[in-house]
Amino acid sequence: MNCIIVDDEPLARDLLEDFISKIPFLNLKALCKNGFEAVETLQREKIDLIFLDIQMPDISGVQLFESLIVKPQVIFTTAYHDYAVEGFELDATDYLVKPFTFERFLKAANKAYRIYHLNNTGTDSLKQIDENSQKDFLFVKEGTSTVRINLNEVLYMEGLKDYIKIFTKEKTVLTLMPLKTMEGKLPSDKFVRVHRSYIVSISKIDSIERSRIIIGDNWLPIGDYYKEEFQKHLKGLGG
Repeated sequence: MNCIIVDDEPLARDLLEDFISKIPFLNLKALCKNGFEAVETLQREKIDLIFLDIQMPDISGVQLFESLIVKPQVIFTTAYHDYAVEGFELDATDYLVKPFTFERFLKAANKAYRIYHLNNTGTDSLKQIDENSQKDFLFVKEGTSTVRINLNEVLYMEGLKDYIKIFTKEKTVLTLMPLKTMEGKLPSDKFVRVHRSYIVSISKIDSIERSRIIIGDNWLPIGDYYKEEFQKHLKGLGG
């Protein structure tokens, strides 16, 4: 989806640009400081989504959007809750109140993408899109940072009480989350729980010896409780 940012505050533009860069289906075409720059961009580019600040000098976000003959989707951004009703009366896709988190931004972006996909395919594939977005990547908290985890790079995950260690070939990420919660977020055709403390990426398994899984130089136990379900996964893959 081609998108633009329209906001007179430099810090707000920077934050939105950073958030957009983390989402594969968003393609940022322009950073606009005001409505006039936005109009110029909209005249020369095909834009699917506008991240639009409501309070701006000269022309407000609402006035700008009302003036457009061809209206892309819009996600309004503002520091004031009072504008929410006005925004939704204009059929806005979503409304973000500053300061907003990446998780809240991602929810709004996913909503816009579902609408975009529905409008362009003519089919109701909301569930499919949700599943696909979960299968490619996820975001987890590591300290004060939000870290993107590409699922195809994950080797395995280890539960440590309330924390999880996520192991990839390049790095290890420690995040505060129960392993059971993480299990529910992962695509079941690519990951399987093999022990009360371990979830493994099926495609990264090098070999299986008795009650142990070998992934690279790591030997992971297969718990008795999980053995039957693990064997079902292997049979389903022709193992």
